[in-house]
Amino acid sequence: MTNKISKAWGVAAIIMLLLILDQATKIWVKTNMPLHDSINVCSWFQVYFTENAGMAFGMELIDKWILSVFRIVAVALIAVYIVKLLQRNVNFGYVASIALIFAGAFGNIIDSVFYGMIFNSSYGQIAQFVPWGEGYAPLLYGKVVDMLYFPLIQTDLPSWVPIWGGKEFVFFRPIFNLADSSICVGVFLLLLFYRKTLSASFKQ
Repeated sequence: MTNKISKAWGVAAIIMLLLILDQATKIWVKTNMPLHDSINVCSWFQVYFTENAGMAFGMELIDKWILSVFRIVAVALIAVYIVKLLQRNVNFGYVASIALIFAGAFGNIIDSVFYGMIFNSSYGQIAQFVPWGEGYAPLLYGKVVDMLYFPLIQTDLPSWVPIWGGKEFVFFRPIFNLADSSICVGVFLLLLFYRKTLSASFKQ
């Protein structure tokens, strides 16, 4: 029982820490930078404020309210799964990996569900908190705040390269946030270390 409780506290600590860091960075960016403003930290890292209505890394694939509802349902299912894992006293590393995915998904849900209700627009200005319901979008239609940009390589492609010759090339182009990173790290850990545990857990 003591082992289960310590694992539960560890998982809770991971989730809370990531949520706090994720929301703190997003709120700081939103209340200190207008949309598309950037801060050059170094040659290969910028804090670049952008917003997206879609999936991780700025992809927009389906209608916003459908995406928000899907995220809420998915996070609820992951939460139930984590509770079951803790009850079965599964390896902590595996549960922690699932917790990373949960925290990341939950972090982006907060933006999607609430930010449109509590912030005014960031376009051309620095956003401010507003009374509930007087923000830039209805409930479930908020935009996810992204700010981490790592243009590790910026160059012009040689003219002899087919199609893209002479055009600017940037690697890594996507702009993301801590929540996206948490999801990716969790998935990476599962695939690298816990594929057998993942497969076995769903068969039980």
